[in-house]
Amino acid sequence: MGAKFRNKYRSESIRLQQWDYRWAGVYFITICTKNREHYFGEIANGKMELSPIGVIADILWFEIKNRAKNVELGAFVVMPNHMHGVLILHGGDGVHGGVDSVDSGHALSLQGQPSLVGKPSIGKNRFQNIGKNSVSSIVGSYKSAVTKHARRLGYDFAWQTLFYDHIIRNDKAFNNIQTYIIENPLRWKEDRFH
Repeated sequence: MGAKFRNKYRSESIRLQQWDYRWAGVYFITICTKNREHYFGEIANGKMELSPIGVIADILWFEIKNRAKNVELGAFVVMPNHMHGVLILHGGDGVHGGVDSVDSGHALSLQGQPSLVGKPSIGKNRFQNIGKNSVSSIVGSYKSAVTKHARRLGYDFAWQTLFYDHIIRNDKAFNNIQTYIIENPLRWKEDRFH
């Protein structure tokens, strides 16, 4: 069981504790719907057929780059009960660290990555790395916007509370994840979220 906060048990953060999620980097994001309900549509013949809520989720993802500074979007897909996307943060808010971009501007080089050994745990303070242009604030704003617009149109909709992230650290991983996202509808029957 986790530690208590205000007399209630709380889960420990699933984020990498030594990492500041405002740092320049490439992040693979997965967000699931509550109870993995198929709010976003269905897969037919290897292609995603979006429901009205799926259309909202799709459109609002591409709005992220218009709402958050120094963000670029990589591959993205809406699936029946989750979505996958790549967020590329360029770290232009004076927050340094992370990893440096290579020529493509999309993948990463391990050169310039700060050593995490012996450094204090950045994530120990739960809200320390939730800044205006952090991964958590960007994903939180996206989830909030999708929920707001879906409910405004009269749809019952909810997200799972947390989201999954993976820090992409090299070109090979970046290319593998991009391919995984693009081909996800074709592999729906083998998907762990199916």
